[in-house]
Amino acid sequence: MSAELDAAGIHDPALRAAYTECRRINAHYGRTFFLATRLLPARARPFAHALYGFARAVDEVVDNPAPGTDPATALDAVAAQLDEVFSGRTTEFPALADTVRRFDLDRSLFDAFLRSMRMDLTVTEYETYADLAEYTWGSASVIGLQMLPVFGTVSGRAEAEPSAAALGEAFQLTNFLRDIGEDLDRGRVYLPRAELAAFGVDRELLESCRRRQVTDPRIRRALAAAVARNRAVYRRARLGVPLLRKESRPCVATALTLYEGILDEIVAADYHVLNRRVVVPKRRRLAVAGPSLLRVQGLELLQAARNTRSPLRSKT
Repeated sequence: MSAELDAAGIHDPALRAAYTECRRINAHYGRTFFLATRLLPARARPFAHALYGFARAVDEVVDNPAPGTDPATALDAVAAQLDEVFSGRTTEFPALADTVRRFDLDRSLFDAFLRSMRMDLTVTEYETYADLAEYTWGSASVIGLQMLPVFGTVSGRAEAEPSAAALGEAFQLTNFLRDIGEDLDRGRVYLPRAELAAFGVDRELLESCRRRQVTDPRIRRALAAAVARNRAVYRRARLGVPLLRKESRPCVATALTLYEGILDEIVAADYHVLNRRVVVPKRRRLAVAGPSLLRVQGLELLQAARNTRSPLRSKT
């Protein structure tokens, strides 16, 4: 981590500690994305971790609030902290503030995120995908847009924005499918009611199957349709990979492949996801990311050797 912070030009001890904590959060909660970030240039990784760390911390406030705390009040506090972040004053989110300043990130992206987090406190289901779109925009698409300046583009940012937004949406739709059982326990059903009803599925059937640890054929058909829709969003997201800086493409392409791999695992499990959390096997994660990871690590070792005027450099 020290080398990454040095490469990113982060030298203040307190700021380095804040970025290190964001990296820990990413490594703990977002293994797939964290693995993908290892393919970014070292100088870019801390900023990706800072954005992930903030989003995850707020998500935890909503989904796993500390005993005796009120999530709505906690979100009000986060909104006040965002005022501090964008005013340049002292904040509880120093890594985020530094990232916002360096990349001139738009406040509206963070406000939209908080709006969706607030929706989780009161909205328990959505009628159609059009109704769900407001939530996925704020909870996921804006994350893709926040990350875009960190990844960098080969031309203007505007051309890559639709694919960056689709990237976040694709990941979120996959989360809805993977976590359907856990979300039921929180009282939420993200898959739209009308889409489920088309296959004869409703909340009661989902809850009954979760209790009995079975999967109804109607649920399998509904989930199959949702998987197909999700794959179409991944196709839109992939169109943006060539628009990114060349050095960032392996990271995003790997994240896309591995996260869409969760859909493969859902299908392989015959859609039995109400009582289990499918994951992409470690061997597949390494097979996808391994070659690029070895290349990036090799380049970094070479650069480190040159920077320290090692014997390796003296021979070149």
